[in-house]
Amino acid sequence: MPFLGGHSLTIYWYGVLVATGFLVGLWNASRRGARAGLSAESIMDLGPCLLIGTLMGARALYVISYWQDQFAAKPWWEIFMIQHGGLVYYGGLIGASVSFIFCAWWKKLPLWRVADVLAPGIALGQAIGRLGCLMNGCCYGKPTSLPWAIQFPPGVIEAGTAGVHPTEIYESILDFGLFVGLAWFHGRRRFDGQIFALYLLGYALLRSFVEIFRGDYSTCYLGFLTPGQVASACILPIGLVLYWRLRLAAKATTPGRTD
Repeated sequence: MPFLGGHSLTIYWYGVLVATGFLVGLWNASRRGARAGLSAESIMDLGPCLLIGTLMGARALYVISYWQDQFAAKPWWEIFMIQHGGLVYYGGLIGASVSFIFCAWWKKLPLWRVADVLAPGIALGQAIGRLGCLMNGCCYGKPTSLPWAIQFPPGVIEAGTAGVHPTEIYESILDFGLFVGLAWFHGRRRFDGQIFALYLLGYALLRSFVEIFRGDYSTCYLGFLTPGQVASACILPIGLVLYWRLRLAAKATTPGRTD
């Protein structure tokens, strides 16, 4: 694209779609916040904090995970070249969670109520962001001859031009389904933190399923577990414990409650 002074400006669809997913998810959360007794402005104000935490966490875990394969022999500034792809979602979730806890404390917001407001929007943002992975040629699937297999241009993926599982589309569809389910259940939640805990459980399960079809990993743990499945195996019990603890806390503060 021509730019001022005759220079060109390269626009990466990966970055466009990831950014779009973040903004749409945040906007969706702000609309939901109004129905949960929170101002839309208080949710939107969390945007910069969440964005910084997400990018730092996602990039840090990617660099750590792929240091030998992609970074050890390259200039140090390649660490910051996120326009080339290279964000690990679970790292982003950890980074965003840490920054969110700090911001919620700083702004004196009810932590778990806000987390419930954000959770469906996180799934919606992922559904859009995964399409950025499709455009970038990362997170691709194993070779397959199924009718819905997709092919990338020569040199984009290690599998060459063979048909592969559209794992990016698989996850995008499942993420959108998770968004719909969480958004529906939000108005029926029984205690603060319930929707966020359900998000952790739901995403861990769907991600583990999609990972079965992933073909872009160079190594697996125990010979068959992908890094994404290992991370999901850690997130699943966290979601279970969080759900159980918050449910017990809600019962303890609500006399006569039996659910």
